[in-house]
Amino acid sequence: MLRSMYSGISGLKNLQTKLDVIGNNVANVNTYGFKKSRVTFSDAMNQTVSGASAATANRGGTNSKQIGLGSTIATIDTIHTQSSLQTTGRDLDLGISGDGYFIVKQGDALSYTRAGNFYLDNNGTLVNSNGLKVQAYKIDENGKQSKTIGDVAVNVNAILPAVTTTKITVGENLTADAIDGTVFSQQIKVVDAKGKEQTATIFFQKTADNKWEIFDEEPAALGDTSATKPKPFTSLNFDANGQIVEADKTQEGLNINISSGKENDPDTEADESVQKIKLDFDFSKLTQSKGATTALVNPNGNKEGKLESFNIGASGEINGIYSNGMITTLGQLAVAKFSNPSGLTKTGGNTFQESINSGTANINIAGEGRGLIASGSLEMSNVDLSEEFTEMIVAQRGFQSNSRIITTSDEILQELVNLKR
Repeated sequence: MLRSMYSGISGLKNLQTKLDVIGNNVANVNTYGFKKSRVTFSDAMNQTVSGASAATANRGGTNSKQIGLGSTIATIDTIHTQSSLQTTGRDLDLGISGDGYFIVKQGDALSYTRAGNFYLDNNGTLVNSNGLKVQAYKIDENGKQSKTIGDVAVNVNAILPAVTTTKITVGENLTADAIDGTVFSQQIKVVDAKGKEQTATIFFQKTADNKWEIFDEEPAALGDTSATKPKPFTSLNFDANGQIVEADKTQEGLNINISSGKENDPDTEADESVQKIKLDFDFSKLTQSKGATTALVNPNGNKEGKLESFNIGASGEINGIYSNGMITTLGQLAVAKFSNPSGLTKTGGNTFQESINSGTANINIAGEGRGLIASGSLEMSNVDLSEEFTEMIVAQRGFQSNSRIITTSDEILQELVNLKR
């Protein structure tokens, strides 16, 4: 039989596969996170009629004579190029700007996806559209990140307990331009043992060059010898460079007046107008230099708060926002990277799995050699319709040409059959 007929048949089969791949690409032109595929061909085995010969003293060399036997599929590649991010404005729609894949889990099996349209199930667990659980690093109450990944849940009914104020850090600057006797006051919010937020005021008074005294009541003017003059609970000394003399100056067990009248706390005795709370003060970050006074008093502690909303940052941190103004990190999304992304195996549902040629998943957080998380956005399909339709035309013409090879070969065979008439 004619070899050309079988070459034409191989071309038809391969081009049909190419059309199948193109059809799948076009069908997924609006699939979020979809990565298109392409087909490449190579020639098949070649039949050698005669081999090559080397040149001699009397005769030149000759090339080999080979007849090709058609084509075959070389590869079907998945193209993992970055596609455009479409803004949706939905907090749980996430895209990755750069390399990397979200990690989702079913049972013990991990899968990977670029489609970040996530949801919360009835338990508050973050899942994808097929119910696979999104994996993240958990953050403990001390803000420390776990070393292993796991499911992450957002408890919309979460309550952040009250934490009593125990320490106040004083930073920024006291102006060196102030004249002796200048008083600067700072009002602060602290939380008492009952979880109530109270208001306190501390006063800074310059008493000499490079020296300030700190009061919990408004100080008297310098030189006032009144017996009721309040005493400072500490004094600060600065060097010529405006740095505090004792770099880690901390006063422990200092009492400060806290306003806590009957109108603020129904449980307080009617005749009790103030309460004393022991606080540790840290002045090590305070400086004295020319310019405005910007002394910043930052107490720890917080009153009770309920989770009002949450958002996801560029590094994948899931931030819970509470009614008391506190923001806590509930978890941090894990992102996987592969040495050979094209080696991943498509498993449907916009997910991939590792293969023997993809390499092992290198898991870390976004931004650590990986793309950043774009909250409120989804990655579109990287299918280019103009390119796909052009390839479709090329495949169609190639299919027609290979069909013509078969029909021409058939006509030649018909002539052979007609020789015996």
